[in-house]
Amino acid sequence: VKMLVLLGEVGGVEEYEVCESLKENRISKPIVAWCIGTCSDMFSSEVQFGHAGACANAERETAVCKNKALAAAGAYVPSSFDELGVEINKVYQDLLHEGIIVPKEEVPPPTVPMDYNWARELGLIRKPASFMTSISDERGQELLYAGMPISAVLEQGLGIGGTLSLLWFQRRLPPYATTFLEMCLMVTADHGPAVSGAHNTIVCTRAGKDLVSSLVSGLLTIGDRFGGALDGAARQFSEAFDMNMLPMEFVNDMRKKGQLIMGIGHRVKSLNNPDKRVEIIKSYVKKNFPVTPLLDFALEVEKITTSKKPNLILNVDGVIGVAFVDLLRHSGSFTREEAEEYINIGTINGLFVLGRSMGFIGHYLDQKRLKQGLYRHPWDDISYVMPEHYAS
Repeated sequence: VKMLVLLGEVGGVEEYEVCESLKENRISKPIVAWCIGTCSDMFSSEVQFGHAGACANAERETAVCKNKALAAAGAYVPSSFDELGVEINKVYQDLLHEGIIVPKEEVPPPTVPMDYNWARELGLIRKPASFMTSISDERGQELLYAGMPISAVLEQGLGIGGTLSLLWFQRRLPPYATTFLEMCLMVTADHGPAVSGAHNTIVCTRAGKDLVSSLVSGLLTIGDRFGGALDGAARQFSEAFDMNMLPMEFVNDMRKKGQLIMGIGHRVKSLNNPDKRVEIIKSYVKKNFPVTPLLDFALEVEKITTSKKPNLILNVDGVIGVAFVDLLRHSGSFTREEAEEYINIGTINGLFVLGRSMGFIGHYLDQKRLKQGLYRHPWDDISYVMPEHYAS
């Protein structure tokens, strides 16, 4: 530091401490000083100055007296505030002439980064998006489903099937296809309290858990053995069909591999006790779909499997799985590549998950409504098998 600049104000006596420091040479560097508020003498009444409400409570606290005292102590005091910059420059030039100040090359100050939000508003920057989405957009005046305003979805009566076609496939499917989707949701909604998903939901509910936790406990049981057969059936039957296998070849090949045919078999239903759900869906698909080559192939497989055991029927998972492939491939709404992609990424199983969620929620509400208490499995339904060598 080669020189100092002081800016004082009306009120207080701190400036006089600077005067004493100058007289005692404790401040030895040149100091340019000015106390604002010299115009107070022009007012007949008391005037407040400054953000702190500075006010001269005595003659000694006025700006004029302070400026005189600073000048007498050796400070460089201009004749008015307008001359403050001139005085600063004069002192600086004197120090420069005497060699006390040696100018250095000016370093350009670092650029202050522009506020990100402001820069984005101006269109000066962009950043890569963390997510991509193609099914909905909530940013405008109206929510869009696959580009379609929600008001149009409601006004045109697209229903659950139509809404599903927009959110899952980003396109409108023909009415027979959306009706099929709704039928799948209805027939898979529930299959009683004994299956693993409903059982889990009920137990979790009776353990005092909330709706979401109870629902999730049931959904977590869905897999290859429960519900996931829709995807498995679609994949197995379509692969065999695409390889031009005969139905008997397919059955024998699966037997050689030691693999179950997904979508074939039922614990209770059989040729003599057919599953009404399968009959309804099969009838609808045969009547409304343009062509049903994969369903026809699966029905031929069923003839072979039921000749061995009457309960090895095409079950509800199987009929939905193969019919869905026929829909994807032959509705005219998808390319063959798109159809295969939807099969491989688990879309068909999504129908089961969505449909069964309705039933699981129903079981949750039912247990709450019936005020069922904490569940504990009965002892007589458990086979306790203890190691014999510890029995004594």
